[in-house]
Amino acid sequence: MADLAESYVRVVLALGEHDPSYVDAYYGPPEWRAEVRADAAPLGAIADRIAGLLTSCDRAAVATPHDASRFAFTRGQLVAAACRVRQLQGQQVSFDEESRALYDAVAPSHPDEYFAQIIDELERVVPGSGPLIERVERFRSQFLIPADRLSEVFAVAVAESRRRTLERVTLPTEERFTLEYVTGKPWSGYNWYQGGYVSVIQVNTDFPVYLERVLDLAAHEGYPGHHLYNVLLERELVRGRGWTEFTVYPLFSPQSLIAEGTANMGIELAFPDEERRRFTHDVLMPMAGLPVSGADQYEAFIRAMARLSYAGNEAARRYLDGRVDREGAVDWLTRYALMAPARAEQRTRFFDVFRSYVINYNLGQDLVRTYLESHGGTPEQPGRRWDVFLDLLQSPRLPSGLS
Repeated sequence: MADLAESYVRVVLALGEHDPSYVDAYYGPPEWRAEVRADAAPLGAIADRIAGLLTSCDRAAVATPHDASRFAFTRGQLVAAACRVRQLQGQQVSFDEESRALYDAVAPSHPDEYFAQIIDELERVVPGSGPLIERVERFRSQFLIPADRLSEVFAVAVAESRRRTLERVTLPTEERFTLEYVTGKPWSGYNWYQGGYVSVIQVNTDFPVYLERVLDLAAHEGYPGHHLYNVLLERELVRGRGWTEFTVYPLFSPQSLIAEGTANMGIELAFPDEERRRFTHDVLMPMAGLPVSGADQYEAFIRAMARLSYAGNEAARRYLDGRVDREGAVDWLTRYALMAPARAEQRTRFFDVFRSYVINYNLGQDLVRTYLESHGGTPEQPGRRWDVFLDLLQSPRLPSGLS
C-alpha cells in the first residue's frame, strides 16, 4: 500500500496544478510537490494515472482484506479525482451527478412549497411589520457583532470551544492555530491546515458576523471541527500508522463531506442547546454589547432559520443545472432562503467556484448525526456521542458508509 499511497498523493498534487482550489492541505515530503510541478503532467496523463490507480486499489483490496476501509476510502477519493479531471476537460454533468461522484452523496430535493411552509412559520417568529425579509434583516441587525469587538468575542468563543473539546480528547502539546481576518473571499471562514498540528483560521469580515455565527465559526473551523479533524488524522493515521495518503486533502472529494459534516455536528457536541443558550446569554452577548433581553427570541429565530438550510442546495442545483440564471438564483435565495440580495448574489459566486460542495454542510451534518445516533451517540448519552464522533474523525470513512 505504501507505493499506492505515494502515487495517490502525487496524482492529487498533479491535479492541483490544474485547479488552484483542489489541494486544500498538503504536509507530505516537499520534494514530491516539487517533482510533480517539474513533471507538469497534462490532464490526459493524470486521467490515465488515476485509472491505473483505481485498478491497483481494487487488486490490493482483494489481497489485503484487513485494510478494506483504507482501500475503500482511497478508491472513493480516486473516483472523485477522475470526475474532477473530466470537469476540467470540459465535461458537463448535472448537480446531482457531480455530487455523487465527488462527495459520494446526493442531497434531497425539495419543492418551493416545502420552503414556503417554513417561511410561513417564520412569519410568526420574526417580530415587526412589513415584508418578512426586511423584518429578518432588522431583527438580525440587533445581534451584529461590532467590528471593534469581533476579535475579542471570537477569541473567547474559540477558547471555550477548545476548553470543552479538551474535556473529551487529549491533543498534542504543539497543537495550535493562528487567527487572521481577511476580505475578498467567497466564504465566511476557512481553516488552512499546515501540518505539524498547526492551522491558520481565517474569518472573512466582508460578511456581517452575527452573534450565532461567532460560536459556529469557532467550533466549525477550530474545535471540535476542522482543526481537530486534521490534527487527529495526522496524529493517528499519518504518524501513528504511516498512512501517507492522508498528508494530502483534495477539496473536491468525499473527505470533504466527512470534514464539513463533522465540523457542523461538532458545534452541537461542544454546545448542546441549553449550554449554548447559557454561554451566549451570559458571556458573548454582554461582551459584544448586545441586548441580553432578546436572547430567547433570537435562539428561536436561529432554530427556525436553520430549517431553511436546504434552500441553498436547491438554489445551487437550479443555477448550476441551467434552470435559472444568476438573477433567478438571487431571486430564489432572497425569497426562500431569506438572504438579502447582496448576500444572495455573493452566494452565487460561491456556487461558481465550489458548485455542489454546498451539500457537504447540511447533508453532511445530517448524515453524521444519523451515524452518531445509530451507534448509540444520542443527545441523552453525551459521553458515547463524543466517543463515536472522535472515532469517526480519525478513521477512513466514506459518506455512503454513514447511513
